[in-house]
Amino acid sequence: MISLTEQGIKDTAAYQSAGITLPGFDVAQMRKTTKDTPVWVHFGAGNIFRGFIAVLQQTLLDKGLQKSGIIAAETFDFDVVDKIYRPFDNLALLVGLKPDGNMVNSVIASIAEAYCASRQRPEELESLIRVFENPSLQMVSFTITEKGYALCNMKGELLPVVVSDIENGPEAATHAMSVVTALMYRRFLTGAAPIALVSMDNCSHNGEKLREAVLTIAGEWEKRGFTSAAFTAYLSDEEQVSFPWSMIDKITPRPADSVKETLLGLGLKDMEPVITSKNTYIAPFVNAEIPQYLVVEDRFPNGRPQLEEAGVYMTDRETVNNTERMKVTTCLNPLHTALAVFGCVLGYTKIADEIKDPELKLLIEKIGYDEGMPVVVDPKILSPKEFIREVIEERLPNPFIPDMPQRIATDTGLKVPIRFGETMKSYLASDTLNITDLTYIPLAIAGWLRYLMGVYDTGEPMEISPDPTAAGIQKYLEEVAFGKPETYHGQLREVLSNTSLFAVDLCAAGVAPLVETMFTEMIAGTGAVRDTLKKYLYR
Repeated sequence: MISLTEQGIKDTAAYQSAGITLPGFDVAQMRKTTKDTPVWVHFGAGNIFRGFIAVLQQTLLDKGLQKSGIIAAETFDFDVVDKIYRPFDNLALLVGLKPDGNMVNSVIASIAEAYCASRQRPEELESLIRVFENPSLQMVSFTITEKGYALCNMKGELLPVVVSDIENGPEAATHAMSVVTALMYRRFLTGAAPIALVSMDNCSHNGEKLREAVLTIAGEWEKRGFTSAAFTAYLSDEEQVSFPWSMIDKITPRPADSVKETLLGLGLKDMEPVITSKNTYIAPFVNAEIPQYLVVEDRFPNGRPQLEEAGVYMTDRETVNNTERMKVTTCLNPLHTALAVFGCVLGYTKIADEIKDPELKLLIEKIGYDEGMPVVVDPKILSPKEFIREVIEERLPNPFIPDMPQRIATDTGLKVPIRFGETMKSYLASDTLNITDLTYIPLAIAGWLRYLMGVYDTGEPMEISPDPTAAGIQKYLEEVAFGKPETYHGQLREVLSNTSLFAVDLCAAGVAPLVETMFTEMIAGTGAVRDTLKKYLYR
């Protein structure tokens, strides 16, 4: 059997026989170099990190352009470190899934160490502190999801954990942003070396969100005497601490049983996925699509790895912003969300199956090409129309990407203001476009509200995916009955006027009446969702 461990990868013949590419560098030496002169720390030890970010540094290591690896840090799910990183000596197996069914397998060995960044793990936290104190550290990157940066709830109130962190200071930090700020304070106290903090999360203006969160925590600590004004000034000076913006795109769905069985058939052992105490579904392998994009604002005050040599677009903030807006508000994310909520209601469990559905494919084409293109900004480095074409015609139909609408539908309420709201804001700001001419974005919003009823189009009960906004919206739907559209009499208007949810007041903008009409049509009875889609798509 083939072992995914530091000792196991020394059996090069076994790996070669299995068709698995091994790292082209001395792993033990890389780890020693990283310990002495760390260059890169990454927060968020999940699949997108192991299947994309860590691969970038591996490419540079293979090319001899780097000697140091990446240190992974986890603030949320410590089981990931304990059950997936440590048993496999921080190695991962990347399985690239091609549309023709072939797999491209490689061992990712660029992760030098993994730490749980928590007061509950004092030795690990102390090791991470030493890393932050080292002036060789050039960058700290993040894939912690958009909610990882949030200090407040939907009402704008500070989360209880954040209140506790603010009141108790750096030594008691718990929230991810508080932990990072506390680590930066230690860096400041030991020489204030420059550094870049780089959000690589799939959200709009990610660098701005990270900067705002860190500066908020630091400002509150300064007020209470835990830190100094000089520390806040250090964080505020982007010649010292930069917060580059980025755009990332790569689908890394939950590990598939079919992939696991294939790997076991190749002779690999211990490939079973685990479900952590935080409900993370993760495995020693990462299955992912082949296409990937990362665009990063090139502002690194302490230097950086040669990321462009690993395929990263290094550019200016405007280009990053335009590329991110292209993807997040027009060319991918809105399509994904519309596909997910309707796919769930229509009983689909695979994205690749959904895209074969003529109505669902037409819906996302109309959202992307018809309603998104008029307000998209061409970033020049990527073609918006070609990007959409690749998404719809090549990426989503890949039958070997085991992605599910149920996964994509997670946290939809946090995504709607960006994925649909930004386009609607652009229509409102336009001198030539009218927001009330939109049809398919309102249809997607109505579809999401229909999804939140937790009822399939067949009328059977349906479980919805986790979403912190769901309960607050569902209370308005308590008196709305499936099969009885007459039970709706404006209950959702308060929701539709919520600018936190939609980025615009849909009632004031004149969009709410169409959303309400579509919603009531979709609750008319069995098959009403399908009928409503057909009504608006083929008129």
